[in-house]
Amino acid sequence: MARGGKVKPFHGYNPNKHSRTGGLSDAYREKYNREHGSHLKRPVTGKVKPGSKAAGRRKSFCARMSGVPGPTSKEGKLTPKGAALKRWKC
Repeated sequence: MARGGKVKPFHGYNPNKHSRTGGLSDAYREKYNREHGSHLKRPVTGKVKPGSKAAGRRKSFCARMSGVPGPTSKEGKLTPKGAALKRWKC
């Protein structure tokens, strides 16, 4: 358990940076885009039409992230990698 009796949603969770379901929070994504001139988009989490841009993004992300070395869970909790794969429905 973390301080204050709250349970962390995944190993390595930082409430200022991460969404409770995995990935970056909306506020942190906006901050990152502002500071770096990037165009990070929200994860594709809903239903998508086969062959759509969103489906292509999901397929590409899942292929990249699944190849990243390391566990998807640690001590019974999801790692950031595992949380992201779950959120993207990989």
